[in-house]
Amino acid sequence: MPEEDSRIDHFVLEYRKTNFDGLPRVKDEQRWELIDYIKATEYTLSGLKFDTKYINIRVQACNKAVAGEYSDPVTLETKAFVFSLDSTSSHLNLKVEDTYVEWDPTGGKGQEKIKGKENKIRSGAPSPKRTSISARSSARGSRDHFTGESYTVLGDTAIESGQHYWEVRAQKDCKSYSVGVTYRNMGKFDQLGKTNSSWCIHINNWLQTTLSAKHNNKTKTLDIPVPDRIGVYCDFDGGQLAFYNANSKELLHTFRTKFTQPLLPGFMIWCGGLTVSTGLQVPSAVKTLQKSENGLSGSTSSLNNIA
Repeated sequence: MPEEDSRIDHFVLEYRKTNFDGLPRVKDEQRWELIDYIKATEYTLSGLKFDTKYINIRVQACNKAVAGEYSDPVTLETKAFVFSLDSTSSHLNLKVEDTYVEWDPTGGKGQEKIKGKENKIRSGAPSPKRTSISARSSARGSRDHFTGESYTVLGDTAIESGQHYWEVRAQKDCKSYSVGVTYRNMGKFDQLGKTNSSWCIHINNWLQTTLSAKHNNKTKTLDIPVPDRIGVYCDFDGGQLAFYNANSKELLHTFRTKFTQPLLPGFMIWCGGLTVSTGLQVPSAVKTLQKSENGLSGSTSSLNNIA
């Protein structure tokens, strides 16, 4: 807001919705929506649709007699966070396809051998599928990937700002898996939650089912039933990473910190498979729980502090 002796009395905000990229177009333009008599320099637009572009946001300064020129239009977008699993940097014992990852103890060698045998019987030339596998193996071999007992795969899209939500479903026979986020500097032998730059929850179904939160090689056991679907909520700017029962929206655990680098979704799995659902809107129940939790004091665990 200008100085008190300014003649500006209020602001007018106008916006119109469109899915067009770039500059405004004359054809099929929607009418301007007007919000008048704004006394502050901030305003929240409500009722917007998820995963939609909104362009032509403009502001006008006014006094009681006359209005000034409109500002240059700016672009707003309620963009969905969509990512796939990055097979080019995953552990060789993981079979990765888009948003599905499965533990493969043979490292894909057994599968290629079987397919190679079938191809030899049918014809002398390799099938397109086998060619694809060889090309993928070559691409993976040219890049650093996780190895040892770090059965890890990362998302291919980083989070640098905003609030995002995705869900993970594990197969019933999955023995051990972790779900979380990490900075890009995760080493090839590192495991999620065992570094000061990664945060996760870990589920162990080997002898008995346990659920725990991990960060900086510290573990906090969570006395909560393990859900069949886990929701992950990441508020990058607010420094929160929360995990939910995706069915009931019950809060499982919250990490609080200040993220200083872009985050990549991370997954570790041993014996079984995981399916990831991306491009999801933050559920209203999660938003409500986050507001409620933000009002509580002293809820930060020692796990959440970066060393």
